[in-house]
Amino acid sequence: MLVASDDLQFDIVDVFSGHPFSGNQLAVVHGAAGMDDGQLLAVAREFNFSETTFPTVRDVAAYEVRIFTPAGEIPFAGHPTLGTAWVLAERGELGEAEVVQHCGAGEVQVSLADDGAELTATPRDLAGPLGPRVVDALLEDLGLRAQDRDGDAWVAGAGLDFVHLPVTDDAVTRARTASRPLSSYDGLPETVDPLEGVNLVSVEGGAVHARVFVPGLSVPEDPATGSAAAGLGMMLAAAGRLPADGRYVISQGLEMGRASRLECHVDTDGGRAVACRVAGRVHRVARGSLRKPPA
Repeated sequence: MLVASDDLQFDIVDVFSGHPFSGNQLAVVHGAAGMDDGQLLAVAREFNFSETTFPTVRDVAAYEVRIFTPAGEIPFAGHPTLGTAWVLAERGELGEAEVVQHCGAGEVQVSLADDGAELTATPRDLAGPLGPRVVDALLEDLGLRAQDRDGDAWVAGAGLDFVHLPVTDDAVTRARTASRPLSSYDGLPETVDPLEGVNLVSVEGGAVHARVFVPGLSVPEDPATGSAAAGLGMMLAAAGRLPADGRYVISQGLEMGRASRLECHVDTDGGRAVACRVAGRVHRVARGSLRKPPA
């Protein structure tokens, strides 16, 4: 196969996955420096994954990254953070076990291992409990009822925000994809970071069953969402539901046939989250090249 000199190289990895072809897919595209936003978005839409990243390495312990969904750029996301750092380390472009990602939400610490990575995010937005009117509207759009609730709903995030909505385990399984974007709901708070979607969770001690819905995107449900996992820790701490050791494990993607496991740990001070760690395994499943879109 002939490869043009200006073709872009890419890696595809599965993040938060116990084995390849599970977890959340990520495309890491190399050599995109100098491309405009339209070109980057065209590449992200070509892959049509939840996110595609475009990293630039600063040195052996730091890199910059731009993160795009099929709808546009976002300041931060969890599985792109882990997957991008792991790919750059595998390619020999990062040479330290502890590295720093520079993204739209600021600096994110990443710890690397042979089979995965862990991010440490700083809490940013936290608001709640949410009022019954907006919560009932969210439940209705998800095909659920008020009696399916299992606790207060909050908005929380560490660079990307979600509505964290506790329900029964049966309700998580029964839920349907929401039909309208969160911007159409009355009663949601103003946030510093984008309010991306709904994190529907069943919480039993340190075990969490989650589904994340992102209405308005071409990928309306996400199989593994590290940014939502970090925000969930903030909500659990604020609501007094965080396990004593600060640890919880999220199972996500089961209903999509892409089982995912997110291992989380929250540090608290006075009952408030001060650092949210999210870890998972990473598997590379493809490597190749693609044409650079026209400017």
